[in-house]
Amino acid sequence: MSTKQLRHIISTSQFDRATLEKLFASAQKMEKLHKARKPSKILAGKVMAAIFYEPSTRTRLSFESAILKLGGQVISTENAAQFSSAAKGETLEDTIRIVHSYADVIVLRHYEKGAAEIASQYSNVPIINAGDGPGEHPTQSMLDLYTFQKEKGKIDGLTFAFLGDSLYSRTNHSLIRLLPYYKNVKVMLCSPKELELPQPYYDLMKKHKIPYSVHRNVDEILPKADVLIVTRVQKERFPSEQEYKKMQGTYRIDASSLKKMKKDAIITHVMPRVGEIAPEVDSDPRAAYFRQAQNGLYIRMALLEMLLK
Repeated sequence: MSTKQLRHIISTSQFDRATLEKLFASAQKMEKLHKARKPSKILAGKVMAAIFYEPSTRTRLSFESAILKLGGQVISTENAAQFSSAAKGETLEDTIRIVHSYADVIVLRHYEKGAAEIASQYSNVPIINAGDGPGEHPTQSMLDLYTFQKEKGKIDGLTFAFLGDSLYSRTNHSLIRLLPYYKNVKVMLCSPKELELPQPYYDLMKKHKIPYSVHRNVDEILPKADVLIVTRVQKERFPSEQEYKKMQGTYRIDASSLKKMKKDAIITHVMPRVGEIAPEVDSDPRAAYFRQAQNGLYIRMALLEMLLK
């Protein structure tokens, strides 16, 4: 899909490789703009509304920083479930009907899968899906790909190892939807059986002839991975604390793990981490997760310009 055809950003399935490459080129320009520390008026007069029904640090702040750095303004609510009229029983549909009259774009995070799609049906301004429950998180996947491209110099031909919670990880779901646009990629999935990737994503990889393998032992994937994608166990998705604790701490990347990995591999994590990566890993040059978070600013600046300019 061309950039001009994009009205809302709901799913990575809206994007093709050509659009992603244009986005990455724009992100590079945004990175230069950011590092130059010069005021920009690219989106002067534009207002972004950030409506977050779930907690967020990186996504919310990077979007808010992005619009401000481009000369726009932001209105927001960090915990809309408690500190908006949702606490009084207002529906998402009515909230969107109101907020779209205050803003030029709405960035929405919600705890229900499909919420962003519903919101797009009631909004006169673009909706950006900043995570819809266990559904998707498209802008995160775009910044992940941008990180792979910057760190490895390519995406074609890489072997991606997904470690941790693939059942509930919306970031993994969105990312797997984008991999068919690239050539000769391979996927390794390592998780407890209870947290395996949902079947539709296996079907997608089969359809596009992406080779994949399923593992329980992390040592099987470490020597082969070009990109190790570590995902926390998604506590907030579990029906009970007891079930979450059974899965917590299943895998951990530490100094001994690094010895088993390729010298030029990278380790990514969308954060927050809660024990899956030991702090001792941070000083290793293969630890790319903080650089990955920084890239979120550039991608989101590029996406806002794409939708609003």
